[in-house]
This record gives sequence, structure tokens and C-alpha cells, in this order.
Amino acid sequence: MTAAERSACRTVLLTGANRGTGRAIAETLHTAGWRVWALGRTPTDPPWLRDVHCDLRYPETVGPAVNQVAEEAGALHAVVANGAVRSLGAVGSLPLGQWQEAVDVNLTSVLALTQAALPHLRAGGGRIVLMGSHAGSRFFEGGAAYCATKAALKALTEVLLLEERVHGVCTTLVSPGAIANLPGDDSPLKMGMSSVARTVCWALEAPDDTVIGEIELRPARLTGRPAVSGLDRLQAV
Repeated sequence: MTAAERSACRTVLLTGANRGTGRAIAETLHTAGWRVWALGRTPTDPPWLRDVHCDLRYPETVGPAVNQVAEEAGALHAVVANGAVRSLGAVGSLPLGQWQEAVDVNLTSVLALTQAALPHLRAGGGRIVLMGSHAGSRFFEGGAAYCATKAALKALTEVLLLEERVHGVCTTLVSPGAIANLPGDDSPLKMGMSSVARTVCWALEAPDDTVIGEIELRPARLTGRPAVSGLDRLQAV
């Protein structure tokens, strides 16, 4: 059976699908034949994208939502944890509420998603993709909450690889650099959202005897004037 034939009968659950890179991932997987379901606060409009309401700021709501998807879809074969908040602020002044929101959305909700999905994924040798970031290894001023939570995903990926391959479940960390994911951003020094989305699809459709532990993506072009501070550092990697 080819990868396209396998994906045609498989269901993937995605967080953060309402805009930006998440929407591009959803569209790419749909084009590849996957049945795509989304968890999120904001409903999505394409008729092929099935929504289940879930607020990642409250990780305790994630498990029931995952089980609802598995029950209505009949099976669950893959999950992509893409939903995230980018809470920026200096360590000395970052409000604790913003730190907590980053931990809840970027990290704890991913654990809740994984825990709820694993029983379903084990049944069919499923796949997990965690969306990391260069921010998880290339830290910058003002990025304490975002960098710390993205760094933790690398550890979670490795532990999942060690624990879950014996159950047939494989996990991939996708760590992109700068992405042109805001309206009107056409910078040639950033990656397109569809390029990142194609990589996620590739990881999910890897051969059955192979797991891609981590994929690091960088823009093909490098600025001639390296950024010196803040989030813009990620454009100079």
C-alpha cells in the first residue's frame, strides 16, 4: 500500500488549525487524503475540516475532546500538536499570568493531547508530530516563556520515542526557524507556511519501518545583516 493509499483512510487531529501554519498543515494533509479534525476555540470554515471546540488554555478540556474525535471519526491515526501562544516579555517583568498561559497552551495541553490520544494511536501504530521551534534551542531576549516551553517539547519528544515505539507509536519534533505566517508577510528571508506543512505531512507518511526523530528547518536565504536582539534573532540562524 502506498503512502497516499494509507493516508486516504486515516484520521489526523490537529491543534491550532484556524490560521497561519496550522491552517496550511490542515490544507496540506487534506490534499494528501487525510481526514482532518481540529481542536480549538475558533471554528474553522472549510467543510472538510471537522471542528471540536476546545480551549488549550484549559488542558483538562483536551482529553474529552480527543475522545470525542476518536468516537465520531471511528479511529485516530495521528496527532499534530501545533497550537501555541507566543508570550513575549523580559524575565524581570513578564506577568505570571502570561507565563502560565504559555505553559498551559504550549506544553501542558500537548501532554494532555498525547495522553488522551495514545490509547487510540497504539491500536494502529499511529504517529505524533510536535511542532517545536528554533526558539527552543536558540534563545533570545524577551523569549523566556516561549523559549522554555518549546525547549521542553524536545525532551517530551525523546521520552515518547523511548516509551512508545514498543507500542508502535512514533513521534517527530518539527523545529522550524522563521516562518512568514502573518498576513502580508512575504519576506524572502522566511519560510513559507506551505513548506513547513509539507514537511509535517512527510513526517506522518514516513515508511512504516522508520521514525524521523527531529526535523530542523531553516530559511534558504540568510540576511546579510544578522539580527542582534529579540525574536528577529531567528532570522539569522
